[in-house]
Amino acid sequence: MAFEPPAELSRARILLSNDDGVRAPGLSVLERIARSLSDDVWVVAPEAEQSASSHSLTLQRPLRLQQIDQRHFAVDGTPTDCALLAINMVLRERKPDLVLSGINFGSNVCDDVTYSGTVAVAMEATLLGVPAIAFSQALAPDGSIDWATALAWGPGLIRRIAAMPWPGMVLVNVNFPACPPEAVKGVRVVPHGKRAVNDQLHRRVDPRGRPYYWVGPLNDADGVAPDTDLAVLSDGSISVTPLHLDLTHRPTMESLKQVFP
Repeated sequence: MAFEPPAELSRARILLSNDDGVRAPGLSVLERIARSLSDDVWVVAPEAEQSASSHSLTLQRPLRLQQIDQRHFAVDGTPTDCALLAINMVLRERKPDLVLSGINFGSNVCDDVTYSGTVAVAMEATLLGVPAIAFSQALAPDGSIDWATALAWGPGLIRRIAAMPWPGMVLVNVNFPACPPEAVKGVRVVPHGKRAVNDQLHRRVDPRGRPYYWVGPLNDADGVAPDTDLAVLSDGSISVTPLHLDLTHRPTMESLKQVFP
């Protein structure tokens, strides 16, 4: 079943969430963008940072939902928990027409998407039948971040993406480059790339002589295939990537049918 675009974006109910927490600067930026499009904007986000939580769901304890004000809520759980509670509880009388996730502090490209709580919000919304877009902002080489590009380019991107129907089980992943708005080279629709993650382990020893480990930082664009999300992002373009949640590999399934007729 394809997602139908909102009849009129100015009247759409828009739900926001993230993985950096309900007080994250990127969420405030996303809310400014969403409120430039519609007056019916709701926020349901984690009460604390949940970066790299992936599509995890809390099952071993109860969840607490704290109402901050009329349209702002915090959840003591994962980004997936937030999307689930928002759509099926907070907004159950009228579900959102569109879910926006982010804006993440740092990019979500290549294999990042399988770890990302930002993308997980969009995944859960998609599984619940609501079209969703995940947004991330790349960091500058010194680790700083400037939200101006997202503020300048975000509204137009949302309008154009939301105006088109797209297939069910598909979400859209958007990354803004670390450059001023006027330096952006354009919008590129590209597949996500591949970069090593599992070799970024750093062993250290604490003052008591016990080892501990840090994961990261991740590799940059060196050696990444051109015309992929990380490559175009590093070149100063906004990357737009549709992600499909049907993980079945059809060719291998047909081969297995020959093994198990």
